[in-house]
Amino acid sequence: MEACQTPNSDANSGLKHYPLTPLRLLRGLACLVVYLSTAFMFLVYFSPVAAVLPRFFSIHYSRKASSFLFGLWLALWPFLFEKINKTKVIFSGETVPEKERVLVIANHRTEVDWMYLWDLALRKGCLGCIKYVLKSSLMKLPIFGWGFHIFEFISVERKWEVDETIMRKMLSTFTNPSDPLWLAVFPEGTDFTEQKCIKSQQYAAENGLPILNNVLLPKTRGFHACVEILRDSLDAVYDLTIAYKNRCPTFMDNVYGVEPSEVHVHVRRISLEEIPVSENECNTWLLERFHQKDQLLSDFIARGHFPDEGTEGDLSTIKCLINCTVVLAITAIFAYLAVFSSVWFKVYIILSCAYLACATAYNFRPSPIHHYVKGLLLGKKSC
Repeated sequence: MEACQTPNSDANSGLKHYPLTPLRLLRGLACLVVYLSTAFMFLVYFSPVAAVLPRFFSIHYSRKASSFLFGLWLALWPFLFEKINKTKVIFSGETVPEKERVLVIANHRTEVDWMYLWDLALRKGCLGCIKYVLKSSLMKLPIFGWGFHIFEFISVERKWEVDETIMRKMLSTFTNPSDPLWLAVFPEGTDFTEQKCIKSQQYAAENGLPILNNVLLPKTRGFHACVEILRDSLDAVYDLTIAYKNRCPTFMDNVYGVEPSEVHVHVRRISLEEIPVSENECNTWLLERFHQKDQLLSDFIARGHFPDEGTEGDLSTIKCLINCTVVLAITAIFAYLAVFSSVWFKVYIILSCAYLACATAYNFRPSPIHHYVKGLLLGKKSC
């Protein structure tokens, strides 16, 4: 069996890209405080009026409003990565159109891969409509768990017998072609480690599957459910392959700006017609895609880059600064109102927090009033 290899990991690199100096530590902690405070203020002030109340009349317009506000806040992160931390995010492969409705699949190198999808989504005008299939334990995170619920991320237990019903129910609400959507799935189901790679290779050897060195065997059933239910409403599937220099970063590496030095994202746009309809053929297709990813990552290890680099330009510093200023100004106003204004603002915040906590805990989302009316009328007719 071939040995597992981790591109640009701790084993083949020395010191971190930037040392963790006191200045970087303070700057990182300050950024984290800013991001947490802005997230909290945006959620408690805007969720009731943009994401909850409009759903009683129109899920579509509720999603449009929440996508705009989510994108406004989420743009702070690419600003941190590319402008403050000076991480180079290098795109290669195909240039994809703006504002498409897509399913995104990617390899899972480390705990922060999902954050670098934001850099591509921002460039394509789709940052606010990105959603993830994520493990249910993340829904328990303070503040962020509320956001995951409000913005309709799909939480799973990573047990198909439990997750199938949940996934299909949520996916069925995403079939309106006019709703903005970037649904991101990591088919490996977990991030890559040496031990997980060895187990994956053992399973592959026992079952006559390809031996993969840089990715894990993909879990196919969730991907097939996404394609099956959303096929008629999607423009394409984006297949992203992610690699890092000089080592795979952690969340706090990103916060402090010590890693990574470069993030490489290879993009391939796939038409839905290329993906087989039957489950067995779709599973085989996904396995072949990950076999190709494995080879692509092996080439990256050897060459230090993906083919066809430079498909996306740099972010506009001016636009990033304007967006950051707007978010900070709104947060400052909200903070002032919460502390110094009428008691009713405090009541509003308490009620909003109570709703967000309960809705997240019990996975509650309101439906349009006409759905309730239709249900009542059908119930009367059946009587």
